[in-house]
Amino acid sequence: MKTTKLLLAMTVVAMCAAGCGTKKEEPKMLVLYYSLTGNTKMVAEEMANRLGADMEAIECVEPYDTNFQACIQRCMQEREQGVTPEILPVQADLSKYDVVFIGYPVWFGTYALPVAKWLEGVDLTGKKVVPFCTFGSGGLESSVKDLEAAQPGAEILPGYGVRAARLEAMPGEVDQFLKCLGFVEGEYTRLEEFAEPHEVSDEESAIFEAAFGDYPMYHAQPKTVALRALPNGTEYRFTAVDLPRADRSDMPPAGEMQVYVTVADGQAPVFTKVVR
Repeated sequence: MKTTKLLLAMTVVAMCAAGCGTKKEEPKMLVLYYSLTGNTKMVAEEMANRLGADMEAIECVEPYDTNFQACIQRCMQEREQGVTPEILPVQADLSKYDVVFIGYPVWFGTYALPVAKWLEGVDLTGKKVVPFCTFGSGGLESSVKDLEAAQPGAEILPGYGVRAARLEAMPGEVDQFLKCLGFVEGEYTRLEEFAEPHEVSDEESAIFEAAFGDYPMYHAQPKTVALRALPNGTEYRFTAVDLPRADRSDMPPAGEMQVYVTVADGQAPVFTKVVR
């Protein structure tokens, strides 16, 4: 009996040792993106390189014109007609991937139409989906909501967005983003919560105006602001309202928005995104 118990104990120990020695299987990841001007491609390449992930581009059968006005005109026509552009078949076998990073430029407040077309033909149920985007002023939050509605069976993780004018900051931000989500090992800076908002002072109003500079898309007035410390400066979250524009009297004010502004030590203010 003692011999039997001893053999049983030795068997359990061996099984535990074998189990502990088994390397945990890493999730299979795909970085899939659409890029018109190359900005989103830069982010996709940074993501794929840091993750060691497969990467593929979504491409249109009839590519969009890289001229801004021509692209906008075609997009408006397609939106009015309720159509999405034809795209070339994506070669990646989605069944092989646990995590899919989806990248896109923001058009009209959401993901670009080629990505909308791709989403129409796939089912990402059971997969982790990580959105990332480039934009002129904002659109990450609104596009994520649309993605959640388009793929209700997927687990949509927090996304990353960057203004095209701030691409030089992207590599460092992507590094922190991937570490924060746990896809890349290493330390990252956990930001504190914003303090309670207060009325905007004259100095803070000047920071708001300096951040926008001559940016043509917004004409707004800040009402309140909340602050939080960054490792190398301060981040401001302004609540602002649109003002009527003398040059566009036909456009009614679009309402309230939040404007995020970063002031790095010794640097000029820069706005990072606008959230409506």
